[in-house]
Amino acid sequence: MLSPLRHLGNTSIVGMQWGDEGKGKIVDLLTEQFDFAVRWNGGSNAGHTVKVHTNGVEKKYAFHLIPSGILRPDCTSVIANGVVIDPLKLLEEIDTLITQGVKIESNLKISSHAHIVFPYHKLQDQLGEAAAGGGKIGTTGRGIGPCYADKANRSTAIRLVDLLDDDRLKAKLPGIVEQKNLLFKALYNAAPDQLLEWEPMFEQYRSCGEQLRPFVTDTTRLLHTAWKAGKRILFEGANAVLLDVDHGTFPFVTSSNCGTGLSVGTGLPGAAVNSTIGIVKAYSTRVGSGPFPTEQDNEIGKRIRERGHEYGTTTGRPRRCGWIDAVALRYTAAITGATALSIMLLDVLSGFDELKICTGYALPGQGSDCTTDWFPADAFELQHVQPVYESLAGFPEPLEGITGFDGLPPNAKHYLARLEQHIGVPIKIVSIGPSRHQTLIRP
Repeated sequence: MLSPLRHLGNTSIVGMQWGDEGKGKIVDLLTEQFDFAVRWNGGSNAGHTVKVHTNGVEKKYAFHLIPSGILRPDCTSVIANGVVIDPLKLLEEIDTLITQGVKIESNLKISSHAHIVFPYHKLQDQLGEAAAGGGKIGTTGRGIGPCYADKANRSTAIRLVDLLDDDRLKAKLPGIVEQKNLLFKALYNAAPDQLLEWEPMFEQYRSCGEQLRPFVTDTTRLLHTAWKAGKRILFEGANAVLLDVDHGTFPFVTSSNCGTGLSVGTGLPGAAVNSTIGIVKAYSTRVGSGPFPTEQDNEIGKRIRERGHEYGTTTGRPRRCGWIDAVALRYTAAITGATALSIMLLDVLSGFDELKICTGYALPGQGSDCTTDWFPADAFELQHVQPVYESLAGFPEPLEGITGFDGLPPNAKHYLARLEQHIGVPIKIVSIGPSRHQTLIRP
């Protein structure tokens, strides 16, 4: 089934919208061809679900920090230096996967230089969002942003290697916790019972370090050695380009580079990547705050949400839903250098009488004929544009039994063809359901 994709070489998988596109399924599908699967950004705020049918039995796996390549025992899964790690969540994820029968031994490697999410990061995240009122970013409250902020601040940062050395951890943690408590009292009027103590935190996190020690290594060295040896590497990005801290809809973005920071997040140069597959839902979704030009806050949006089960893997929050946005996708394809697209959840659109593709934006105050096909990556500018749609006939046929791209209904093929034309990147994969076998590879 995957033979048309064997020429891809080292491949980067990137979300092209606002996240939740289905990257985990494609990573899981492709990793049988790869020696390494590498997660290189974000934290436990990201999440995806993979469904696998074995001997007629469906198993569902939820991932937050570990690459879904871990389901392939011959593929080494790497959590690289660009990830911020909540060790409690990571250990919980490891235990859950082992309980489900997944092998996690020498096939998991974790960067010693990855930064650590502590309880004070989560508290700072939650207090900051509460204080923002109507100006909330819409974070998951998992402490990801404050951890990345401490990474940039340096003096208040703790890396995984520090958890492996009691003296190093004890030298850093008390002063950081004291500083955080002062900050919480001064900025957020934190109550005494919200303030933290470093001693129990020290004991808990040094224990986490000991449990993770067998997996810890210099992943930059590991990946360079693998690259030079001609091993095949799959790079798994978390979140998505429209949430990229530099190129997304700022300030309603995440705290890391999602489509543009692979070299920073792994230590490998851009030359190590031969192909980039952009993962795209057949429609658009967004979680949390921020502008969303094609949002359908109506019965259409509700229908998409229920048919697509659009609720967050990590938080359970209902996702905002709308039509696909080719303006945004042209932009993210350009930013990432996407060489192919994978269209996910096409089956969700089955039964709609009409489908719409946003092909441009009408600019405010400049007349109905004044439009742009360039995506303005600024939340305050984007919130004022109006989508310009191309309408297409829908397809009533269900897609569940289709086994090849040529078997798709004519109107579904036409929809995909128009997306290709508007985005300018070929579609090579089409997903028509959550399981591995419900994936069509285009010859």
